[in-house]
Amino acid sequence: MSITSESVKQLLSSEDLGDRLRAVNQIRQLEPTVGFELIQTAISDRNSRVRYSAVSQMDTLGTQDLQLSLDILRDRLLHDSEVDVQAAAADCIGALQLHDAFEDLKEVYYKTDEWLIQFSIIATLGALGDPRAFELLKEALSSETELVQTAAISSFGELGNLEAVPLLAPYATNPDWQMRYRVVQALTLLGGAEAKSILETLANDEVEAIATEAKNSLQSV
Repeated sequence: MSITSESVKQLLSSEDLGDRLRAVNQIRQLEPTVGFELIQTAISDRNSRVRYSAVSQMDTLGTQDLQLSLDILRDRLLHDSEVDVQAAAADCIGALQLHDAFEDLKEVYYKTDEWLIQFSIIATLGALGDPRAFELLKEALSSETELVQTAAISSFGELGNLEAVPLLAPYATNPDWQMRYRVVQALTLLGGAEAKSILETLANDEVEAIATEAKNSLQSV
Protein backbone atom coordinates (compact mmCIF):
# COMPACT_ATOMS: atom_id res chain seq x y z
CA MET A 1 0.00 0.00 0.00
CA SER A 2 1.43 3.35 -1.04
CA ILE A 3 1.90 6.14 1.48
CA THR A 4 -0.25 9.17 0.75
CA SER A 5 -1.37 12.28 2.54
CA GLU A 6 -4.75 10.71 3.20
CA SER A 7 -3.37 7.43 4.51
CA VAL A 8 -1.10 9.29 6.93
CA LYS A 9 -3.98 11.49 8.07
CA GLN A 10 -5.98 8.38 8.91
CA LEU A 11 -3.15 6.93 10.95
CA LEU A 12 -2.66 10.22 12.79
CA SER A 13 -6.31 10.17 13.87
CA SER A 14 -6.12 6.56 15.07
CA GLU A 15 -6.67 5.69 18.73
CA ASP A 16 -3.77 3.26 18.45
CA LEU A 17 -0.42 4.73 19.54
CA GLY A 18 1.50 2.49 17.16
CA ASP A 19 -0.50 3.81 14.21
CA ARG A 20 0.24 7.40 15.13
CA LEU A 21 3.95 6.73 15.60
CA ARG A 22 4.02 4.97 12.24
CA ALA A 23 2.29 7.96 10.68
CA VAL A 24 4.99 10.34 11.94
CA ASN A 25 7.68 8.12 10.43
CA GLN A 26 5.81 7.94 7.14
CA ILE A 27 5.66 11.72 6.92
CA ARG A 28 9.36 11.57 5.99
CA GLN A 29 8.37 9.97 2.71
CA LEU A 30 5.93 12.69 1.69
CA GLU A 31 6.64 15.98 -0.05
CA PRO A 32 7.94 18.53 2.48
CA THR A 33 5.01 20.90 1.93
CA VAL A 34 2.58 18.10 2.73
CA GLY A 35 4.73 16.79 5.54
CA PHE A 36 4.90 20.19 7.20
CA GLU A 37 1.12 20.42 7.28
CA LEU A 38 0.70 16.92 8.72
CA ILE A 39 3.48 17.19 11.27
CA GLN A 40 1.59 19.99 13.00
CA THR A 41 -1.16 17.55 13.92
CA ALA A 42 1.37 15.14 15.39
CA ILE A 43 3.10 17.89 17.37
CA SER A 44 -0.11 18.44 19.31
CA ASP A 45 -0.68 14.72 19.94
CA ARG A 46 -1.65 13.70 23.47
CA ASN A 47 1.22 11.19 23.63
CA SER A 48 4.70 12.54 24.33
CA ARG A 49 6.43 9.93 22.13
CA VAL A 50 4.44 11.09 19.13
CA ARG A 51 5.13 14.74 19.93
CA TYR A 52 8.85 14.06 20.32
CA SER A 53 9.07 12.21 17.00
CA ALA A 54 7.16 15.01 15.30
CA VAL A 55 9.11 17.90 16.79
CA SER A 56 12.36 16.15 15.87
CA GLN A 57 11.44 16.47 12.20
CA MET A 58 11.03 20.22 12.39
CA ASP A 59 14.73 20.80 11.73
CA THR A 60 14.03 19.96 8.08
CA LEU A 61 10.29 20.46 7.62
CA GLY A 62 10.35 23.77 9.45
CA THR A 63 12.00 25.49 6.51
CA GLN A 64 8.61 25.48 4.77
CA ASP A 65 7.43 28.36 6.98
CA LEU A 66 9.99 29.76 9.40
CA GLN A 67 7.61 32.11 11.19
CA LEU A 68 5.05 29.39 11.86
CA SER A 69 7.87 27.04 12.85
CA LEU A 70 9.10 29.64 15.32
CA ASP A 71 5.63 29.84 16.88
CA ILE A 72 5.30 26.05 17.08
CA LEU A 73 8.74 25.43 18.54
CA ARG A 74 8.44 28.27 21.02
CA ASP A 75 5.19 26.77 22.25
CA ARG A 76 6.72 23.31 22.71
CA LEU A 77 9.84 24.72 24.36
CA LEU A 78 7.85 26.78 26.84
CA HIS A 79 4.81 24.64 27.49
CA ASP A 80 5.33 20.97 26.69
CA SER A 81 5.04 18.67 29.69
CA GLU A 82 7.75 16.31 28.45
CA VAL A 83 11.45 17.09 28.87
CA ASP A 84 12.47 15.27 25.67
CA VAL A 85 10.03 17.32 23.61
CA GLN A 86 11.27 20.60 25.07
CA ALA A 87 14.87 19.58 24.35
CA ALA A 88 14.01 18.60 20.79
CA ALA A 89 12.31 21.96 20.28
CA ALA A 90 15.48 23.72 21.44
CA ASP A 91 17.57 21.63 19.05
CA CYS A 92 15.37 22.54 16.09
CA ILE A 93 15.42 26.24 16.96
CA GLY A 94 19.17 26.13 16.48
CA ALA A 95 19.00 24.07 13.31
CA LEU A 96 16.54 26.54 11.76
CA GLN A 97 18.50 29.58 12.97
CA LEU A 98 15.47 31.08 14.70
CA HIS A 99 17.19 33.98 16.47
CA ASP A 100 13.89 35.45 17.63
CA ALA A 101 13.63 32.57 20.11
CA PHE A 102 16.79 33.63 21.97
CA GLU A 103 14.97 35.18 24.92
CA ASP A 104 12.75 32.09 25.21
CA LEU A 105 15.80 29.83 25.30
CA LYS A 106 17.35 32.01 27.97
CA GLU A 107 14.17 32.03 30.05
CA VAL A 108 13.79 28.26 29.97
CA TYR A 109 17.47 27.67 30.78
CA TYR A 110 17.14 29.60 34.02
CA LYS A 111 13.75 28.16 34.96
CA THR A 112 14.36 24.47 34.39
CA ASP A 113 16.20 22.01 36.61
CA GLU A 114 16.36 19.43 33.82
CA TRP A 115 19.92 18.92 32.59
CA LEU A 116 18.79 17.62 29.20
CA ILE A 117 16.90 20.82 28.42
CA GLN A 118 19.81 22.96 29.62
CA PHE A 119 22.22 20.89 27.52
CA SER A 120 20.09 21.29 24.38
CA ILE A 121 19.73 25.03 24.93
CA ILE A 122 23.46 25.58 25.41
CA ALA A 123 24.27 23.49 22.33
CA THR A 124 21.67 25.40 20.33
CA LEU A 125 23.20 28.75 21.31
CA GLY A 126 26.35 27.65 19.54
CA ALA A 127 24.39 26.70 16.44
CA LEU A 128 22.64 30.07 16.48
CA GLY A 129 25.93 31.95 16.81
CA ASP A 130 24.11 34.82 18.50
CA PRO A 131 26.45 37.27 20.29
CA ARG A 132 23.87 37.70 23.05
CA ALA A 133 24.64 34.16 24.17
CA PHE A 134 28.09 34.99 25.58
CA GLU A 135 27.05 35.65 29.19
CA LEU A 136 24.74 32.65 29.32
CA LEU A 137 27.50 30.38 27.99
CA LYS A 138 29.83 31.84 30.60
CA GLU A 139 27.40 30.79 33.33
CA ALA A 140 26.95 27.36 31.77
CA LEU A 141 30.69 26.75 32.15
CA SER A 142 30.04 26.62 35.90
CA SER A 143 27.14 24.18 35.62
CA GLU A 144 27.08 21.24 38.01
CA THR A 145 26.44 19.02 34.98
CA GLU A 146 29.58 18.21 33.02
CA LEU A 147 27.66 17.65 29.78
CA VAL A 148 26.32 21.19 30.01
CA GLN A 149 29.85 22.48 30.61
CA THR A 150 31.08 20.53 27.59
CA ALA A 151 28.29 21.96 25.43
CA ALA A 152 29.23 25.47 26.57
CA ILE A 153 32.85 24.92 25.56
CA SER A 154 31.80 23.81 22.09
CA SER A 155 29.32 26.66 21.72
CA PHE A 156 31.97 29.22 22.67
CA GLY A 157 34.00 27.94 19.74
CA GLU A 158 31.07 28.36 17.38
CA LEU A 159 30.29 31.83 18.76
CA GLY A 160 33.72 33.08 17.71
CA ASN A 161 34.26 35.65 20.46
CA LEU A 162 37.95 35.74 21.44
CA GLU A 163 36.99 36.84 24.96
CA ALA A 164 36.08 33.20 25.51
CA VAL A 165 39.70 32.01 25.29
CA PRO A 166 40.71 32.94 28.88
CA LEU A 167 37.44 31.41 30.10
CA LEU A 168 38.29 28.13 28.41
CA ALA A 169 41.91 28.04 29.57
CA PRO A 170 41.21 26.38 32.97
CA TYR A 171 39.39 23.53 31.25
CA ALA A 172 42.53 22.61 29.29
CA THR A 173 43.66 20.74 32.43
CA ASN A 174 40.27 19.26 33.34
CA PRO A 175 40.54 15.60 34.40
CA ASP A 176 37.80 14.68 31.91
CA TRP A 177 39.64 14.03 28.64
CA GLN A 178 36.48 14.61 26.59
CA MET A 179 36.25 18.11 27.99
CA ARG A 180 39.89 18.78 27.10
CA TYR A 181 39.20 17.48 23.60
CA ARG A 182 36.33 19.93 23.21
CA VAL A 183 38.62 22.72 24.40
CA VAL A 184 41.01 21.90 21.56
CA GLN A 185 38.19 22.04 19.04
CA ALA A 186 36.86 25.33 20.43
CA LEU A 187 40.28 26.99 20.52
CA THR A 188 40.91 25.92 16.94
CA LEU A 189 37.78 27.77 15.87
CA LEU A 190 38.60 30.83 17.98
CA GLY A 191 42.26 31.18 17.00
CA GLY A 192 44.64 33.87 18.17
CA ALA A 193 47.92 33.93 20.11
CA GLU A 194 46.42 32.98 23.47
CA ALA A 195 44.57 30.02 21.96
CA LYS A 196 47.78 28.90 20.24
CA SER A 197 49.65 28.94 23.55
CA ILE A 198 47.08 26.69 25.19
CA LEU A 199 47.05 24.35 22.19
CA GLU A 200 50.82 24.01 22.41
CA THR A 201 50.39 22.67 25.93
CA LEU A 202 47.58 20.34 24.87
CA ALA A 203 49.78 19.01 22.08
CA ASN A 204 51.62 17.15 24.87
CA ASP A 205 48.46 15.77 26.47
CA GLU A 206 48.66 12.22 27.81
CA VAL A 207 45.65 11.25 25.73
CA GLU A 208 46.82 10.62 22.19
CA ALA A 209 43.61 11.79 20.54
CA ILE A 210 43.88 15.18 22.26
CA ALA A 211 47.57 15.59 21.51
CA THR A 212 47.05 14.70 17.85
CA GLU A 213 44.09 17.04 17.51
CA ALA A 214 46.03 19.88 19.14
CA LYS A 215 49.03 19.34 16.86
CA ASN A 216 46.78 19.36 13.81
CA SER A 217 45.06 22.47 15.09
CA LEU A 218 48.33 24.35 15.53
CA GLN A 219 48.79 24.16 11.81
CA SER A 220 45.63 26.21 11.29
CA VAL A 221 45.70 28.61 14.24
